[in-house]
Amino acid sequence: MSVLLVRHASAEDRSTSSGEDRLRPLDDKGRRQAVALIEHLDGYPLSLVMSSPALRCVSTVGPLAAARNLTVRLSDSLAEANERGALDLIQSLAGTDCLVCTHGDNIPFILWTFVVDYDLDLGSDPEWRKASAWVLQSAAGRFVRAIYLPPPL
Repeated sequence: MSVLLVRHASAEDRSTSSGEDRLRPLDDKGRRQAVALIEHLDGYPLSLVMSSPALRCVSTVGPLAAARNLTVRLSDSLAEANERGALDLIQSLAGTDCLVCTHGDNIPFILWTFVVDYDLDLGSDPEWRKASAWVLQSAAGRFVRAIYLPPPL
């Protein structure tokens, strides 16, 4: 069983985007990345797709969810600057085949916690680039392996 931990795709620049940050959309590259995730993650079974309510996260996983006839379930636990909430949610999903999309501040917190709690090996120079994914494999309710998938574009 695997939880796919995805960072949202490339979005409009925070400093030049107008309006609320949670409504900041993907840029052209991000829209291409979102579509490319369909094929990039094709080999991973999914029964659930969850996302931060931020538009850039929902838009990242929307095409993949639609291609698999799944609905994107929104969770405030995956919102930006909610490291503890995101961690608790991911831990509760051990033993399921699902995808969660969150933000670049939450992902390192989750991964480094799993290094400490589960002795996961992240390699010598772990990354969490936009539109990348970490495959968090679990057994017996705990995470046992982490594999980095670079962005599709």
